[in-house]
Amino acid sequence: MSAPAGRASGNSRRVGLRLPRSSAGRAGLLLLASLVAFYLIFPMLITVPISFNPIQRVQFPPSGFSLRWYEEFFAVGQGMGTRWIPAAMLSLQVAFATAVLSTVIGSLAAVPLARARFRGKNAIQTFLLLPLVVPIIVLAVGIFLLYVPLKLLGSPLGIVFGHSVIAIPYVMIIVAATLKGFDEQIEWAAASLGAGRVRTFWEVTIPLARPGILAGALFAFLTSFDELLIALFVSGTRAVTLPRLLWDFIRTEASPVIAVVSTLLMLGTILFIALLAIIQRERR
Repeated sequence: MSAPAGRASGNSRRVGLRLPRSSAGRAGLLLLASLVAFYLIFPMLITVPISFNPIQRVQFPPSGFSLRWYEEFFAVGQGMGTRWIPAAMLSLQVAFATAVLSTVIGSLAAVPLARARFRGKNAIQTFLLLPLVVPIIVLAVGIFLLYVPLKLLGSPLGIVFGHSVIAIPYVMIIVAATLKGFDEQIEWAAASLGAGRVRTFWEVTIPLARPGILAGALFAFLTSFDELLIALFVSGTRAVTLPRLLWDFIRTEASPVIAVVSTLLMLGTILFIALLAIIQRERR
């Protein structure tokens, strides 16, 4: 009896926190989880009806139903609406270029970090992950001071380079985790059959790491598309992205069109999560 009892006590110590077995405890836990979920989701839920408010005032509940602000966003009318679509298109172009650049650099950096063993590896990895730790405002100021002599202020290319600074670490982490998740003997087998390093990397490593590469590219795209602080310092007046225009609009004028922009961004995020779920399923 002593051995089973010892194993039972050891298992109880390893389990740690146990879920409540009583119906009252489960109901309380479910209520707490529901309140937390409601607190997180409610600000997004009220954004959608506000976007259909017919009057030029941000209020909830809305006084009626109208597509007036969607028409303004899509430049059906005149005035401010003519600026939203160009800003959205610029944000999409910048985000796509950032995703491509960050995916290439981040994936190439992830391979030696996941595969090679060399002196100073931890120091290099820590240095490459610094953009995730340093406050964005510090990075934005540094990028601004760097761009002044290079005359990159107000340039879409400058925004792409700035956004890549914070997007590359995400790609690197995801791709490195993917590379560590599959057996290296597959690459060794390809090399033993006569494949060189380049061919092994292109025909074996890249296909196996494809889900991680696609997930990193999606994270880089979303990071760039939603980024504001670097755009505030770098965009100037010639390259105004959608988050930058939304920020300027909130400062000068508040109307339900900001709810329209928020709703469309939320739909884009939901699409991003759906694509990420598909990629993760392919990865498994």
